[in-house]
Amino acid sequence: MSRFRRVAANPLGRDLAVGDIHGHFGRLVRCLQAVGFNPAVDRLFSVGDLVDRGPLSHAALAWLDLPWFHAVQGNHEALAVTYLRGGRLDLEMYHAAGGGWFLELPKAEQRRFVERFEQLPIGMEVESAAGLIGLLHADSPFADWPVLRSWLELDDDPEVREVCQWSRRRLKEGDTRPVHGIRALLVGHTPVLQVKQLGNVWHLDTGGWASGHFSLLDLATLELVSPAQGAQATPRPTPSA
Repeated sequence: MSRFRRVAANPLGRDLAVGDIHGHFGRLVRCLQAVGFNPAVDRLFSVGDLVDRGPLSHAALAWLDLPWFHAVQGNHEALAVTYLRGGRLDLEMYHAAGGGWFLELPKAEQRRFVERFEQLPIGMEVESAAGLIGLLHADSPFADWPVLRSWLELDDDPEVREVCQWSRRRLKEGDTRPVHGIRALLVGHTPVLQVKQLGNVWHLDTGGWASGHFSLLDLATLELVSPAQGAQATPRPTPSA
């Protein structure tokens, strides 16, 4: 697995980013249609957690084969990898977090998903006319993006990976210190009522997989495409995974 991926600028259309999807690809399609997403020229970037909780988790493989869809590995993809590869995992927690659909799959099917999830990078950066945009699932363990890039490219440190995929510290502490070396860092993992910006870190999981809505952020302008930007809000109570 390449733990870090660089993506060139899109000279033809828009680059949009979305928060956690959690198996609600039908809702996401309707959101994309509402903003006139054109897969011939536009691209969609995901901050991970494609699966679990929603009814269409099995569609993740088809989405990952789409040339205009790009995703980092979320903690829920990592849970599936850990389960199949024999790592330590609380099965009760995994099932409660929506992993039942995966646990019930035949081993051969589990292997198909895991082999694809293992190919997803932990971190990604996308070129834009206004500067680099970084994507992680949860947060950066370093205040300098080039340092994180080097760690992910050269080493597979479990503590670095854990922060990238599991940390909720920034939101809990209201930390507005920026991550240097990029224009913006886009993350998900912790649901918020509206897209929330802390420093140059944008939290995009607005609960489109639950009772909220999907928020699409334009990477070139850092403006919300849909829905209209509202007041920033306190994060919702969140599940354990």
